[in-house]
Amino acid sequence: MDAIYLDNACTSFPKPKAVPRAMYEYLCQVGSNVNRGCYQRAYRVEETVYETRQLVCGLFGGGDCRSVVFTKNITESLNVLLKGFLRPGDHVIVSAMEHNAVMRPLVQLEKQGVAFTRVPCDETGRLDPAGLEGCLRPNTRAVVMTHASNVCGTMLPLAAVGEFCALHGLRFFVDSAQTGGVFPLHMGEMHIDALAFTGHKGLLGPQGIGGFVLGGGLEGELEPLLSGGTGSVSHLEELPDFLPDRFEPGTPNLPGIVGLHAALHWLKETGMDSVREHELALTRRFLEGLLALRGAGLPLRIVGREDIACRTGVVSIQTLDRDMAEVACRLDEEYGIMTRVGLHCAPSAHKTLNTYPAGTIRFSFGWSNTPEEIDRTLEVLEKLLRERPGLWI
Repeated sequence: MDAIYLDNACTSFPKPKAVPRAMYEYLCQVGSNVNRGCYQRAYRVEETVYETRQLVCGLFGGGDCRSVVFTKNITESLNVLLKGFLRPGDHVIVSAMEHNAVMRPLVQLEKQGVAFTRVPCDETGRLDPAGLEGCLRPNTRAVVMTHASNVCGTMLPLAAVGEFCALHGLRFFVDSAQTGGVFPLHMGEMHIDALAFTGHKGLLGPQGIGGFVLGGGLEGELEPLLSGGTGSVSHLEELPDFLPDRFEPGTPNLPGIVGLHAALHWLKETGMDSVREHELALTRRFLEGLLALRGAGLPLRIVGREDIACRTGVVSIQTLDRDMAEVACRLDEEYGIMTRVGLHCAPSAHKTLNTYPAGTIRFSFGWSNTPEEIDRTLEVLEKLLRERPGLWI
């Protein structure tokens, strides 16, 4: 029995072969740090890091590639942005579909005098930009928003939200965890001031590398979260005032950056459009199969949108007459189908979708999945849902 990996919203797998190869070659044949060594091998690593910044900047429609700052992950990026920008007395607007990578820093900041308001979304996760107006306060400084829900795949209207921010003089921070590398994002066109990204999902790089891209002179309004050595202006005991060094103290995750570099080249050669079309074709196939199962009277609920308009390759369901954790466990142990079950670190989204506190079983598709895997998964789901509930006790 071949395993079927359907947890790409958590981390993409497998990575393109060039990714582990590049990381292995770096660790075994190079190993040098950057901004420290004065020798050719270190300079070559610096060139790779610089080119990776250029690739990230180009992918997201940033300005100067020096505005690309590397962190460990998107959670760290959002913490740097939110805690570096917001001050006591400030107010920020978020959506009702946010991940805890946004909500937990905001709840921390709330205890320090920062307020936030959630823009309501409907039961499919859709947001009406008209709802932003009623959330405005005199002290509102920013809107922080995910591009797509990690629970149900519904995408939020970033372009319209960006226009709202530009009209009202607000900063716009975007969490691209579920869309970066798969869906087009252009900071300039969407009026995005800071875009946080992670390397290990749609960008197809390794875990442990992420970052953010700054625009609109935002760096002057951010207080660094961390301080330390950067290898630059080392005669001073204060952080540099220039990018990216101001927000990159300490030794960077160079194996991660090298892996991300290889992944971005693979993505550029393969074509983001091709990856997206493939994932959405699988999503359509899976949704159509789920609708057929539900139409046959099987006890399941499809969470969120039931078509592929304005959505990613993330589909969540609820099994209505049996424990979802046990369904997910049997999918894995008996059939080798790997999913994610629970609240997916997004309680706010689940409350909006009316799936709290039970959660969902989440299926998320990637570039390596096949139509045959979708059909096999639907076949197994039908088998499990047709079993008499008494057999599960």
